[in-house]
Amino acid sequence: MESFRAFVATKQDDQVDAQLTTLDEGDLPDDPVLVRVEWSSVNYKDGLATIPKGQVARISPLVPGIDLAGEVVSSEAEGVDAGQRVVVHGYGMGVAHHGGFAEYARVPAGWVVPLPDGLSARQAMAVGTAGYTAALSVLLLEERGLRSGDGPVLVTGATGGVGSTAVGILAERGYEVVASSGKAEEHDYLRELGAAEVIGREETSAESERPLERERWAAAVDPVGGATLAYILRTLRQGGAVAASGNTGGIALKTTVLPFILRGVALLGADSVNTPIERRRDIWRRIATDVRPRGLDESITREVDLEGLPETLEGILAGRARGRTVVRLAG
Repeated sequence: MESFRAFVATKQDDQVDAQLTTLDEGDLPDDPVLVRVEWSSVNYKDGLATIPKGQVARISPLVPGIDLAGEVVSSEAEGVDAGQRVVVHGYGMGVAHHGGFAEYARVPAGWVVPLPDGLSARQAMAVGTAGYTAALSVLLLEERGLRSGDGPVLVTGATGGVGSTAVGILAERGYEVVASSGKAEEHDYLRELGAAEVIGREETSAESERPLERERWAAAVDPVGGATLAYILRTLRQGGAVAASGNTGGIALKTTVLPFILRGVALLGADSVNTPIERRRDIWRRIATDVRPRGLDESITREVDLEGLPETLEGILAGRARGRTVVRLAG
């Protein structure tokens, strides 16, 4: 490996220069596991890593890409072997550590997840960090006691990576899914994924001075935050819960204690970045089996190579994303 292609973001004063370039092995971190990257995916955080006000990049230059799937080329770590197929995401990858938008990556052994039987590398990135977050959200709700007969489950931001995968997982597990989206043209797509009903974003993002409203949802998966999360909290049914994982709708949360003390609802944080590695590996095994999203291959709405990243990242930041975009690195 003398040199390889990579998409690199470099901060220069108040600007970020993001472009395709060539690196060599000496540009990679000094970690024990070398992976030939076959596939990555595009997530909202990847877009933030390429703009001056993104506030996620911790190093410069940085290879963005918060997830990857590929083959171990060499390993100096016990338990990780050359030739092993793996998935890596979370921790500092693509933020404080070079990530998946390169043909090779070096990572700590403690970040490595064996690619489960039943998933190809491409399918693993169709799931990616966003789909993993969706699976984690559903499992958090079920671990609290949610069951398929309890009532409708709301999924917000439903055309995005987390939301669309959550719709597919919940539908496959027998839940009545209500999807919220601001894109009227995507309602048929959401129904194909398994949504029983689709409602507009204007309803779920509306602000209100009322601390509680009519009880509607047995549970919710929310990658949006802001006013949408506040709406969910005041409309959950008695004992309901919401798994929250994102802030595309803002980081402020205007609510009261009343949903918690009068309806006993729960706000569950779905942190996909710092999940302990054994739980992370278990969740990936379940994604390949009983938590596999419906229409996994169909969820890939776009496939790009490194040359296609600038336009794709611009689109996800502008809210034009639909489903999952995978990035082809090998072959």
